Amino acid sequence: MSDVVLSIQGLSVEIPSRHGVVKPVDAVSYDIHAGEILGVVGESGAGKSMAGNAVIGLLTTPAHIAAGEIWLNGNRIDTLKGDAMRKLRGKEIGMVFQDPLTSLNPLLSIGDQLTETMLTHLDITRGEAEKRAVAALEEVGIPGAAERIDSYPHEFSGGMRQRVVIALALCAEPSLIIADEPTTALDVSVQAQIIALLKRLCRDRGTAVMLITHDMGVIAEAADRVAVMYAGRLAELGNVRDVLTNPRHPYTHGLMASTPLASAGKARLHQIEGAMPRLNKVPAGCPFNPRCTYAEDKCRVAPSPQITDGVAACWFPLATEKVS
Repeated sequence: MSDVVLSIQGLSVEIPSRHGVVKPVDAVSYDIHAGEILGVVGESGAGKSMAGNAVIGLLTTPAHIAAGEIWLNGNRIDTLKGDAMRKLRGKEIGMVFQDPLTSLNPLLSIGDQLTETMLTHLDITRGEAEKRAVAALEEVGIPGAAERIDSYPHEFSGGMRQRVVIALALCAEPSLIIADEPTTALDVSVQAQIIALLKRLCRDRGTAVMLITHDMGVIAEAADRVAVMYAGRLAELGNVRDVLTNPRHPYTHGLMASTPLASAGKARLHQIEGAMPRLNKVPAGCPFNPRCTYAEDKCRVAPSPQITDGVAACWFPLATEKVS
């Protein structure tokens, strides 16, 4: 489709180790369209952040892309190295990390950081960059932006710092934002504000957003579509309402059944027995089969079927019944 901003096709990331080669991302494919928020959800170690780092070229050696392709606005980017990738970051892809202090230089004022980013990526004068810096802070809801433009990161609260990071990610007008757990360290009320901000900016600017999180509540509130990852692979992909209310993959069903709302009136929350396998000991067949109550012999031998939008990577997908 013409409005596809990011296309990940068969992406695999490998890390050589003394115990063999592990695949934190294994044959993952999905698209993100202009103005869309794709939520990428799963347990810790599922490969969510590793996929995001592969897109933006921030894999740490010895991790590397072993297979697949990454396309941004019709241009292949997984083959870019050095300066070519650095020019892409900020200009075409913005990044919002979980801890805003990792994105902000404590020795530079907020205004200087915004201004230098725009001067690096946009063909504008310093005076214009300074005006845009104030406008960027106003757009993300920083009160008294003109007065606080010369403040330093430590002078802002956690929620305000995250707003500054979003302004920094957007100031060069990228077409894609990768937001990696952007609300985890914030209290509930600030989380809601950050989610509303991302949704508004996505709608107003037409920016595509990859929202990486382990919080199903954030996915339900913010995302248009959701990609559920397990042991480095996609378990389910589809419209957020369909996936959350009618999960087809047993793993997604287990995630939804373990929420307080689904367990209302019960003495204990539902839980998925066992734990996600270590990446150097992923079982044959479907990686979820040791924990799946619906697993049959085929699931223990044959790799999961190829996943497509709206279909789970499961040989025996669940019936389309609402989680209860």
